[in-house]
Amino acid sequence: MTNSFSTPDLYDEYIDSVQVLSPILKNFGGREKFCGEIVTVKCFEDNSVVKAQVAEPGLNRVLVVDGGGSLRCALLGDLLAQKAVDSGWSGILIYGCIRDVDEIRKMPIGVQAIASIPKKSVRKNRGDLNIDVDFGGVLFKPGAFLYADNNGVLVSPNNLLSGS
Repeated sequence: MTNSFSTPDLYDEYIDSVQVLSPILKNFGGREKFCGEIVTVKCFEDNSVVKAQVAEPGLNRVLVVDGGGSLRCALLGDLLAQKAVDSGWSGILIYGCIRDVDEIRKMPIGVQAIASIPKKSVRKNRGDLNIDVDFGGVLFKPGAFLYADNNGVLVSPNNLLSGS
């Protein structure tokens, strides 16, 4: 999917069919503009499912992680971010924290999260894959499409760039 878009332009054109995420996340990745079909993970202070998912073929999709907004530990670090790059993910959106921000900023992947923290998460193999998740005023459904840039994040049930 092309990255020649701006979220304000998409919003103006598709105002009745897009959801807008509240401005709660910051850009941390080397790619500040990213988009793709959504794959969801719901987990709390356990990144086991995130680790497993970034090893799967990304196919230019976006991994949306509902970490419950926890600020106590990171759900993504440089090793998992590099695995996501190698696997072909377009971006990762985390309602929670990341770590290794200096390394992740150099990687060709979009990463947005609430904040950074040095503490890593525990791994107890807890979490859900591809269920509806809801945060920041948006319902993220697996198979919907996400568009992110420095202006914010939009979600649409349809691919808004399919003609591009």
